[in-house]
Parts: sequence; C-alpha cells; structure tokens
Amino acid sequence: MAPSHAGNGKDSGTARVLGSGASGVAELVVFHPVDTIAKRLMSNKSKVSMSTLSPIIFRDQVSAPMRQKFLSLFPGLGYAAGYKVAQRIYKFGGQPWFNDIISRHYKDDFTRLFGERKGKMFIQAAAGSLTGIGEVVLLPLDALKIKMQVNPEAFRGRGVVRIFMEEGTTLYRGWGWTMARNAPGSFALFGASAATKEYILGVSDYSEATWTQNFIASVAGAVASISIAAPLDTVKTRIQNANFEHKVPGVTVVKDLLRNEGPFAFFKGLTPKILVVGPKLVFSYTLAQSLIPMFSKYV
Repeated sequence: MAPSHAGNGKDSGTARVLGSGASGVAELVVFHPVDTIAKRLMSNKSKVSMSTLSPIIFRDQVSAPMRQKFLSLFPGLGYAAGYKVAQRIYKFGGQPWFNDIISRHYKDDFTRLFGERKGKMFIQAAAGSLTGIGEVVLLPLDALKIKMQVNPEAFRGRGVVRIFMEEGTTLYRGWGWTMARNAPGSFALFGASAATKEYILGVSDYSEATWTQNFIASVAGAVASISIAAPLDTVKTRIQNANFEHKVPGVTVVKDLLRNEGPFAFFKGLTPKILVVGPKLVFSYTLAQSLIPMFSKYV
C-alpha cells in the first residue's frame, strides 16, 4: 500500500492507470520473494528457531541449489501479478477519489471537529480507510496468491478458470477479516503519512513533498499500518491458506492460535514485513510519481 499521490487533476485517468500499474509490476518483481517469506512464517504453526527457519521458508527446496531456492520464492506469480497491479491501480486512483468526495461534502465538518490542519489529515486517513475497505473486491486474487505461496496442494493441477467456476464465493473466504484489517491499516497508513509530512517535515501541500520527504512519510505510515493490522492479517492469512473444501471460521483460528501459540503469534512475520515495507512503498510510490507525468505527455 502506498500513500496517495497528488490528485491535482493534471494527469489523465489513463496516465494514472498506466503509471500506477507499471509501478505495481516493478514492485512485484522486486518484493514478491519477501512477501512469500512473510506469508510462510505467518502460516507456520510450529515454533520458529534457526534450525527450522530454512525448512519453513524453502520447504521441499531446502536442499536445492541456491538458484532453485530463490525461484521457489515466486509461487503464484501470475495471481500475484493480477492482484498487485489491480491493487496499485485501485490504491493510487481510489484514495484521491475518496479524498475528493469527502473534501467536497464533509470538509467543513472535519474542520469544525479537528481544526484545519488536523481535519485535512483526518480526511486523508478516512479516504484511505474507505479505499482499504473497498479492496475486498480483489480478495479472490489475493486468496489465490496466498494459497500458491503457502499451500500449492490446494490447486491440484486445476487452472484458474476452473477454480473460479468451482469455488465461487469460497474465494471470498475471510472477507470480513480482510475489511477489519484494511480499515484501520489504511487509516493508519495515510493518516501517519500525512501527520509526518504536516508536523515533522513541515509540508502543508502534500503534493509538493520532495522524494526524501515522501520516503520518510511513507516509512512512518507503513510501519504504523502494518503494526496495527498485523494481528488481523495473521488471522486472514490462515483462513485463506486452508484447502478450498476446509472452511475455517475466524473465531476458531483466533482460539487455536491463542491456545497453541500464545498472543505473540498474532505478530508472526511482522519483522520481515516491516523491514521490507518501507522500501516497497518508497519504490512503488516514487516510480508511480515519475511514470504518471511521463505518460501524461502522451495520453
């Protein structure tokens, strides 16, 4: 997830789609392996130690040559590409759209409640939260990506069309937990990013932030977002990586996790996600900001 770029109306919708989509593709190629590692750590139910870390990450490729080990971190790349590109297009275009709607209809209410500066930040955060909730429409692609990363046996040689036809609404399993994770997570992402620019970096016009200022604000927002959403993200991941025919209620996942692994298990995989999320957001955000104006010259 990335902070919103300036919704100043200078760039065409086509340019935004092309620029944000290209940033999603580039981000996927660079960061998909780390995402796979995080998902496999979150899905692991046994105690993690230095001796078990490699088998958890590389699974049946643990004894393979290094090149083969690395390639094993790219399962479900097709589903991941569809999800990541769609997510970035939706994220870069959706949050400014929600921000415009809220500003147009409710800006005076936010200003009256929080003041002008805080009101502007809360509008950014609220727009991000609404965008995050709407991401549930992309859940099937996310579910297929996660299953390929942590439970490829669930596919049993079936193609994507057959899976969609046979599984139907099953691919939306965990939609409630996804929305519950995305709402506070996206709120924290856009809110913390805006607060960092406003109060720490002294940037009142967010669209005028420099690359360095965007870097600092993105890291702050990302760390806040991932940390707040981590427990619900772990529950969501475990619901989604079960076999298609094995429906696991979220409440059952929470009970089993607390009983067998303890409360700190909610934060499994948090460290690698935090370590990569800053560079990931800066990478995609900066690339999109560079490509969108370039595409605007031609479309």
